[in-house]
Amino acid sequence: MLSKMNIGSLSLRNNIFLAPMAGITDLPFRVLTRKFGSSLCFTEMVSANGLVRRTHKSYEYLKSSPDDSPLAVQIFGSDPDILREAAGIVTALGADLIDINAGCPVKKVLKTGAGAALMRDPAKFGAIVKNVRKATHLPLTVKIRSGWGYDALNAIEIAGIAEDCGADALSLHPRTVKQGFSGTADWDLIGLAKKNIGIPVIGSGDIRKPEDALKMIEETGCDGVMVGRGALGNPWIFKGLTAFMSNGAMTDSPSMIEREEVIRRHLEMNIELYGKKMGVKNFRKHLLWYTKGLKGGNKFREAAVSVNEISELLEMVPEYLQTLSGGVSDAERL
Repeated sequence: MLSKMNIGSLSLRNNIFLAPMAGITDLPFRVLTRKFGSSLCFTEMVSANGLVRRTHKSYEYLKSSPDDSPLAVQIFGSDPDILREAAGIVTALGADLIDINAGCPVKKVLKTGAGAALMRDPAKFGAIVKNVRKATHLPLTVKIRSGWGYDALNAIEIAGIAEDCGADALSLHPRTVKQGFSGTADWDLIGLAKKNIGIPVIGSGDIRKPEDALKMIEETGCDGVMVGRGALGNPWIFKGLTAFMSNGAMTDSPSMIEREEVIRRHLEMNIELYGKKMGVKNFRKHLLWYTKGLKGGNKFREAAVSVNEISELLEMVPEYLQTLSGGVSDAERL
């Protein structure tokens, strides 16, 4: 059910959130999803080492705007002292919530002992949560996975440590590190976490349509739902989720005119943030997702990936969308 939700001192208008995704949840994308109903958005994961060392790239991830609130900043690292210092920096820069990444399954992150590698070292994980808790007055959350593999499912143990060490809420993506993003998410584990800890539990994994979010909450009792890959090229999913979870209403798929307007606005925001060259380059992946499942999308994407000029891209999009007589194939999108 759609409801207001509190995480520590932070009051949220609903319990539907945008998950942190590397290379995706930048300022333009966050602003778009807020327009359609996401009440809390997370940054891409930000290196605690980068923040402490004052590297330009790490601070770029923190760029925000008045339309981008409330904002959760996700930090990652393996050194409790560095993470404590990074939390202080993020707090001073005006974040609304800090999230500790203990669930990233990417090899280059795992090799540093960060991300989901922390689940293999409960003592260090606890020290990190304690240190970050001491460094900030902001609401503190932790995002984890099921465990390293099916033979090492320790999410409930880690969830208990997070609560004991001061976390205000827990996000659980119930896939193992070895699974990556393959297979299916084990929602039963979300329900088990909810039964074993007293802080709010946010469920994540396999939310691709409005019915999924409601089903997750009903089956697991989780307090909120986090949408990740289901939002790629589909910021409208939040409009559908909030409507369906409020009163069971199903929203129409976006018209081609609305789709064009959102694509254009997303591109414009990318250019405003990154400049013309990088703005177009960074936007290409989004354009591929926006046209996934559309008739003739393959040919359009083949042509679009080589475009470098804004004007040419802005001409191609409406020309292509105007040729469509059908809508989106859910089977192809999924």
